Amino acid sequence: MQVNSKLAKAVRFALIGGVATAAYSAPALSAEQEQQTANSAVERISITGSRIIREGAVAPTPVTVISGEELLSTGVTNIGEALNQLPALGNTYSLANSGRYIGTAGANLLDLRTMGTDRTLVLVNGKRHVASSAGSSSVDVNTIPSVWVEKVEVITGGASAIYGADAVTGVVNFILKKDIVGLDISAIKGQADDSNFGKDRISLSYGTDINDGRGNIAFAAEYSAQDRLRAFDRDQTRTSFTSLKNTDRPKDANGNYIDSNNPSDPDKYFLPNGGHYRISNAGTFFLDGWKTFNPDGTIGDVYIGPKVDGNYCVDCDFTNLRQFEDLQPEFKRYNLNLKSNYQLNDDMNLYFEAKYVNSQASNYSQPAFFFGNKLNSVKIDNPYLDPNLVALMKNNKDTDGNPQPLDSIVINRFMADLGQRIEDDTRETQRYVLGLEGVLADDWDYDLYATYGQTDLERVNKNNLIYANYQNALDAVMLDGNIVCRSETARAEGCVPVNIFGAGNPSQEAIDYINTTSVGNAVIKQTVLGGTITNSGLFELPAGYVGLSTGVEYRKEESETKEPKNAGGTFFNALGEDKGDFDVKEVFAEVSIPLLADLPLIRQLDMDLAVRFADYSTIGNATTWKAGLSWEINDELRMRSTYAEAIRAPNISELFGAPSQTYFSVKDSCRIDNLNTLADSATRRKNCAAMGVPADFNDEYDAKRIEGKSSGNRELKPEESTSYTVGLIYQPEFIEGLSMTLDYWNIKIDDAISSIGAQTIVDRCLDSTSGINNQYCELITRDPSSHQITLIQSHALNVASLEAAGVDLDLAYKTDILGGDFSANLIATHLIKRRNFSFQDDPSDYEELAGTLGYADWQANLTLNYKYENWLSYWRTRFVNDVSLYTDKDLALNANPSSNMQYDDYFISDVALGYQFDSGITLKFGPNSTAKCDTLQYQAANVISLKTIAGCLKSKHFFGR
Repeated sequence: MQVNSKLAKAVRFALIGGVATAAYSAPALSAEQEQQTANSAVERISITGSRIIREGAVAPTPVTVISGEELLSTGVTNIGEALNQLPALGNTYSLANSGRYIGTAGANLLDLRTMGTDRTLVLVNGKRHVASSAGSSSVDVNTIPSVWVEKVEVITGGASAIYGADAVTGVVNFILKKDIVGLDISAIKGQADDSNFGKDRISLSYGTDINDGRGNIAFAAEYSAQDRLRAFDRDQTRTSFTSLKNTDRPKDANGNYIDSNNPSDPDKYFLPNGGHYRISNAGTFFLDGWKTFNPDGTIGDVYIGPKVDGNYCVDCDFTNLRQFEDLQPEFKRYNLNLKSNYQLNDDMNLYFEAKYVNSQASNYSQPAFFFGNKLNSVKIDNPYLDPNLVALMKNNKDTDGNPQPLDSIVINRFMADLGQRIEDDTRETQRYVLGLEGVLADDWDYDLYATYGQTDLERVNKNNLIYANYQNALDAVMLDGNIVCRSETARAEGCVPVNIFGAGNPSQEAIDYINTTSVGNAVIKQTVLGGTITNSGLFELPAGYVGLSTGVEYRKEESETKEPKNAGGTFFNALGEDKGDFDVKEVFAEVSIPLLADLPLIRQLDMDLAVRFADYSTIGNATTWKAGLSWEINDELRMRSTYAEAIRAPNISELFGAPSQTYFSVKDSCRIDNLNTLADSATRRKNCAAMGVPADFNDEYDAKRIEGKSSGNRELKPEESTSYTVGLIYQPEFIEGLSMTLDYWNIKIDDAISSIGAQTIVDRCLDSTSGINNQYCELITRDPSSHQITLIQSHALNVASLEAAGVDLDLAYKTDILGGDFSANLIATHLIKRRNFSFQDDPSDYEELAGTLGYADWQANLTLNYKYENWLSYWRTRFVNDVSLYTDKDLALNANPSSNMQYDDYFISDVALGYQFDSGITLKFGPNSTAKCDTLQYQAANVISLKTIAGCLKSKHFFGR
């Protein structure tokens, strides 16, 4: 075997083959040590991104490797928070924004390349983990025992053939420490300087060798928690913003404003101190102008002021919806772990893992509300009514001035005094792994394993308004000098009248009668049986040894959701009960072939091939494969590339999801106000007319959310993806301690499975040049009389395709400065393209998302570490480039939609200083999230974590369920 494949060279390139992070890596070998190693027997090392144990080789797949110690050094209480700050991962489901969907509060799901959490495969020690969200494959990484994490591998390209389906965009593999010896106690306490928000984490780990080192057993317990943080708890997040029409424009002959389509002359101005004025916590109604109720029930005028546009006004009596927004959920997590291994003989090791995790999160949302809803009509004989309002109702006149007394009036109201809606989500996760690993005939390594995981979810929805009870309580009359419910039957069933005229007036007895608590449950089960066998030196070729790894795996996934029986007829969404399962049988193989060695400009050239055959109970047979090349040019430079094709089968909710009620915030693109802002509205006007919408339609019904229905789709086909990567690893000898990796990656998914957003459905329906006979218009229902959208269906579809491409850069440097150890690491991702192809019949029609909200074209992390004797210091800065709020396709239709066109770039820094005592105790202190964010406006949680820039957020305006 050649000297260049000895362990020294293997280690050198292995350290920089993923993230070339000097701070995370083992110390470099001295020249003397390298020579000693070269003269010793060849040692096999495990390389990330492959099952084959290599001798002097590095897998061609791009891998980012981060130590568990480094992840926790930022002071986070959950490891997912640190991972979500990596440039390659999107903040789709961070802890801060996890409550935006029903049943997901407290979950932290990883989204590699921001192409969907279901396309990122999360593994623990190379094995699958039970899902945390019903019907999906997504894993809540908060369930990983952070105290035992040795390193985390983030793998891009060709991962499906190695690790299995769901790895379309890549794999995040948590490698846990194998043998735990001794006691480790860690505690973190954090406190905000401008609120009562606090975070805590305490962990304990203890392990010991048994039977003279033949075995090891370890136990770990971890507790983490954080307080609820409301938008109103911070001065920076109290301010409410809204958009008003630009009226400083000339008008045409028809009285319509003339749109210059110039960005300096925006259609709408984004302004502070504004919002809805036609709805309030006290109750708002229109009668001789807009009026509201004072705390004592008397009526007063709503001050609208001169800055008004439809339902919105600025510097007026508006309702600040930020009062209902949370920046961080209340969260608690208890994590218990047990692991052991025992060497039965020199060639056989038995291992076992068990864990139990209980996580609890509370998400607060808007209370029940009524907006233009006749269910909230109050009759004139209601004894709680202000006499002045009764007089107004009696004296009401029609538009011609004729008497038109009213016997009832509709009140628009947030029922905040009945209580904000609260969702308490509790997840209990248990997972067991039993395995036998060892060596056969000196050359074959084997691993036989069985895993079982189960997640039990309980969702408790509090302050859920019962419509029937509310209407009974609202319909109050005076009887024998007492205010009671009008319905005798309702009185017999415990009805308590409610006074909604003025904030805070409902009695506790009425609140208890009106509200209920609804409890839903779900259970997710996963069973995996598998085995692998590996020979790293199957036979020798002139350039080195051929390595082979092959195996089989059986997996069954089950998911069932049960919804509360008392949710019908309440403000809570009517959810369907999902139930489904599938199993898959797989056989896979991976081979590493040395092609050339010791030639000019070819120190070593290896080829990697992998293939996986799968038989799904749902879609039938599927094949994934990959090919890769690793070309070591010399001691300093190596190049690598991969090409892969993969298939992702639909998950349980995508296939079997039952229809569920939801509500969408959309703008009706057929409204004349919206059409008039477009540079070219011909296609939309034509399609609106084809749907029966009048040319002058301008109903403001879309100020509130529109009912929708989401569901699975049993007609789904599997996704098909192709990906390729090209990269280099460079470690110049003339700069000791410097290393660099640079990788280009490209992922394209055809027949991508996706539930399209409601606004996207509306716009794609109307933008189709082939008319309204397309898959998006089929999802929209309009009332034939009012022409309002009454229902939007958002079920899973095979959309045309998704495509993403970018470059990952990693620079690392390590040296001695002033007698101490200094290390610097820069990880950056440049997103070149992120395209959604909308129409199956026109794959050339795409929307470019790179550089827009949620898809910043540049993201980077810079980490600096310095250690001098017992002193430790740490600095980490995260950068996200500015993003546009509109795609190029949006701006082609309308170049000047708003004065708020982009969010500026920002920097967020964490700083820490510590001291390591000789006793083994280390103390660290420092502020987190020192942010430059003065120019930021409202940032959606999928762009940056609300945890870090909560102080920079401003609010949009919509209300709904």
